[in-house]
Amino acid sequence: MAFPSTPLDIRTDLQLAGVWTNISGDVYVRDPKIIDVGRRDQGTRTDPGSLSLTINNAGGKYSPRNPVSPLYGLIGRNSRVRVSVPGTVRYLDLTGASDSYASTPDAAPLDITGDLDVRWEGEASWYAAGARTLIGKWETTGDQRSYLMRIQDGQLYLSYSTDGTAAQAFAHFRPLPTLPRRAALRATLDVDNGTGGRTVLFYWAPSLAGPWTPFGTTSTLTGTITVFSGTAPLTVAPTDLTASTPRRPLEGRVYGAEVRSGIGGSAVANPDFSAQTVGATGFTDGAGRAWTLTAAAAITDREPRFVGEIASWPTKWQPDGSDVWTTVEAAGILRRYGQGAKPLDSTLRRRIPSGAPIAYWPMEEEREATRAYSPIKGVSAAALTGVEFGAVDTLPSSRALPRLSAAATLSAIVPTHADPGQWQVEFVYNADDKAPPGAGDWAEVIGVSTTGTVRRWVIGMRAGAARIYGFDASGTDVIFRSVGLGSDVFHGWVRMRFWARANGSAVDWRLDFQDVGGDAGGLGDTLAAATPGRVTAVTATWGALTEGWALGHLSVLPTAANGLYTGSDNGYAGETAWQRMLRLANEEGIPLGRSAGPLTPERVGPQRPETLLSLLEAAAEVDGGLLLEDRARVGLVYRDRSTLYTQDPALTLAYDEPGLAYPLEPVDDDEATRNDRTITREGGSSARAVLEEGRLSVQDPPDGIGLYDDAQTLALDDDVQPEMHAFWQLHLGTYDGARFPAVSVMLHKAPALIPAVLALREGDVIRLTGLPPWVSYDDVDLIVQGWHEVIDLHKWDITFNCSPGGPWNTAVADHAVYGKADTDGCELLAAATSTATELDVVSAGLPWTEDPVEMPILLRLGGEVVETTAVAPLADSYTRTVSNGWGTASSGLVWATAGGAASERSVDGARGVVTLPSSVSSIRFQHLVPGVQDCEVRCRMQAGQVSTGASIVPAVLLRYVNTSTYYRARLHFAVGGEVFLSVTRDTTQVGGTPQLSGVTYTPSDEFELRVRLEGHRILMRAWKVGAAEPSEWQHDVTITSNTIAEGAVGLSCSGFAGNTNTSPLVRFDAFEVVGGQRLTVTRSVNRVVKAHAVGTAVRLAHPAIASL
Repeated sequence: MAFPSTPLDIRTDLQLAGVWTNISGDVYVRDPKIIDVGRRDQGTRTDPGSLSLTINNAGGKYSPRNPVSPLYGLIGRNSRVRVSVPGTVRYLDLTGASDSYASTPDAAPLDITGDLDVRWEGEASWYAAGARTLIGKWETTGDQRSYLMRIQDGQLYLSYSTDGTAAQAFAHFRPLPTLPRRAALRATLDVDNGTGGRTVLFYWAPSLAGPWTPFGTTSTLTGTITVFSGTAPLTVAPTDLTASTPRRPLEGRVYGAEVRSGIGGSAVANPDFSAQTVGATGFTDGAGRAWTLTAAAAITDREPRFVGEIASWPTKWQPDGSDVWTTVEAAGILRRYGQGAKPLDSTLRRRIPSGAPIAYWPMEEEREATRAYSPIKGVSAAALTGVEFGAVDTLPSSRALPRLSAAATLSAIVPTHADPGQWQVEFVYNADDKAPPGAGDWAEVIGVSTTGTVRRWVIGMRAGAARIYGFDASGTDVIFRSVGLGSDVFHGWVRMRFWARANGSAVDWRLDFQDVGGDAGGLGDTLAAATPGRVTAVTATWGALTEGWALGHLSVLPTAANGLYTGSDNGYAGETAWQRMLRLANEEGIPLGRSAGPLTPERVGPQRPETLLSLLEAAAEVDGGLLLEDRARVGLVYRDRSTLYTQDPALTLAYDEPGLAYPLEPVDDDEATRNDRTITREGGSSARAVLEEGRLSVQDPPDGIGLYDDAQTLALDDDVQPEMHAFWQLHLGTYDGARFPAVSVMLHKAPALIPAVLALREGDVIRLTGLPPWVSYDDVDLIVQGWHEVIDLHKWDITFNCSPGGPWNTAVADHAVYGKADTDGCELLAAATSTATELDVVSAGLPWTEDPVEMPILLRLGGEVVETTAVAPLADSYTRTVSNGWGTASSGLVWATAGGAASERSVDGARGVVTLPSSVSSIRFQHLVPGVQDCEVRCRMQAGQVSTGASIVPAVLLRYVNTSTYYRARLHFAVGGEVFLSVTRDTTQVGGTPQLSGVTYTPSDEFELRVRLEGHRILMRAWKVGAAEPSEWQHDVTITSNTIAEGAVGLSCSGFAGNTNTSPLVRFDAFEVVGGQRLTVTRSVNRVVKAHAVGTAVRLAHPAIASL
């Protein structure tokens, strides 16, 4: 029996001394476990998760300060807790510790020295920083390195050694593609590629069963090799801490792995962990390898529902002591990360100390300061006089820096240190466009005192140049050089970098100026018979020529030509949102994973001094993704914005099937509506997007809903981004659909839904189907923002907090639904009954594709969704041979005829022909498309002879009802070769007969006729094929009496009484209703059954919206 017939196996674990320990026996079942995850109350940021449960605390076992408790010293504030339930898939659970792995002893089949094929399937933090091993025959002890596959910094690596040593170990790597949470990775090694080298290829697949998709370019190294066989065991998640980037075991899940001798060869090891019994500590795989699990690794099927921390252990009891319990309120890691109120230091202040400077003075003091503090141990504060601290805050990578007065001075003493044989002095300054006059004195900018041959270096500047002085111990200037400068070094923030380095018995030195975040330029030279010494002080007497300048972040570094400031000098502006979050997580030691999407995340602006969580959330807001708590470990996960686009549903809930709980209450309100949005780049420009027309526009009702505006400031990288963000936010804020803030599911009523619910994450899509008509005829997609979960032994309720998923269904190339572009406007050309399976439409601009490969196309008209299975133009190219009629047009439509004999009509393989052997004045009707009102028609017409006696008059037939009710737009092939135009209502001409000026015809001439019918106004123009189409209408007639509402479109042919030609004929070609198409459809896909009038708009049921 299974849940709910048997109790749900709810497990509660505490992490004690680093090991997850089951305490379920101490957790009261009288109270359910209550879990909250993700965003609540339609919030814009993720809330800390929460867990409520009750623990039996008899004897004070769970009282952290109870010295006789067996848990004394093991529990306390922020102890980690995990609640899990059984899943449906078994896997190898690895903790990431060096003692958490599975291995099989060395065996001859594993000692592959030639071509190699390594495969692995599991779940991991694919794009996290650092190296995590997957599988390998790799042991550092005794130099037993053979081959190893790992992920590192978002890349897949295959390493191998030719002799077991690190010195002869080689690595190939390529960036990982966008991977799902569970994926298989593969690397193949061709040790001899036939061209004197060896080659590695990388692949990924949904599982070990494939199909395998290559990624990255081929990786080739020169030289053929033999892989070292070695004696190391084959290990899933080995450890190698000897590498420059320590290779630690994977923390995650492993479903299986394979090692094959030869590319695509026989498997010499193929552990399938998903096929093992829960709790098994060993097994033999299909290749005969015996596998053993360490105590810290386990075969399990558990699915965590909450992982977090217990901040407090409140104890309650009955007065008689019969019951003592602890009500646990655990929280996700966001609670603790959000506790700190101290902003992070500026990026320069954070970065520079990481380079082990000899001395460093940030100069970020407040206004009342008198000295500049150094964060480097043993370095005294710098003395600055005549400066205004905290005065200039225009450098995003720093807090406010001091401004110099006319009497400003600096004295910064560098502590005694070992002579490294090189040094570098660097700082940032802003001259505020105040360049000292080019013909005047030199402004002293900085002086460096050393123990070297040059005891004092002095750098001066003025407009157009910089000067470097070097004085020896006697005060003699041994260096006097100048370099030309552009005006940019006096504009904005600039880095000045000056260094000296021993080069044999000489000293190389260089002065560089570098715009913050830009390029560098300067001057360097060599001083013979000299030593650089060590820096003892940095000083300056600035004076009036530098009044108004700002300066800061002065450092003395132990290495020359050091790029330590690079990146941090502009606050890392331009990195992607993910790069920002990953760098911060690495700097602060926070576990951070990523769910990567197909698009590069948005780029962010400079990192400013804010709290860690604020910086992470600001980056997430720029990209528009979700910063979430990891469901499997204590840490964070960033879900890229582009993972939210056009998803398949993770959970489908049918209204008429068990599981979906009452009430299901859509809210059709204006809470999330915003039709006027302004986005401002922090420190930059703004852009505004306004919906000016439509149901949710800023127009007053009933033309719109009125003004709903807002403004938001984002940490964007450049001023191009605000416009794109404003329009994307406008799209989200004007989605015309009901909200379903909460969707509840009773899993004890529908246990078949449990696997999908366990796999679901924030940002996934729930699809509601079969909703009652008073709610929606269409399926409804919702994005899960979070959930509230109540788990008990026989009852399991979960309420999802949701937002509309519709606006996130954006265009995707080659997608069956969202890979199609809409027309510029399409409507019914003719009315359609509720059961008609052919719809005649007309489109403005490009029509619907007719390519069968693109079928079906889902279209919406009047609220009904139809599935289009074929599209044909309302046209005929006459590329067939037919007698006694015109048969079926090239588009598949059938020509109907009236008047004259069938034998008078034929198709000759190139044109439709009408011959008038007798009764020339009798009209021959050929019609193709019924029930049309307004339209535009083009057709080519050719007289088979020059008319004699009277004109031959082919025509475009409009609103044909019967042989006495129709309109015609006629082309007159007149006697003498002239060409005229006219309009008739049946046989009665309306209006004049304008002649085509300067145009005549012969039997070989084809004419093109274009006719437009608007209401009862007929516009015409004609031209000889090969000539340019006229830009103006040549005939404009409005029929005012005996008007016709609708009818068929086609062609007619006749002549005036008096024509004396013998069996005259007219040829027709290239007939088309402009923009007209016939759609073959399946009706009422969304259960809407109705008829539709002419002019009903026909659009994509699911428009392909361009994403951000």
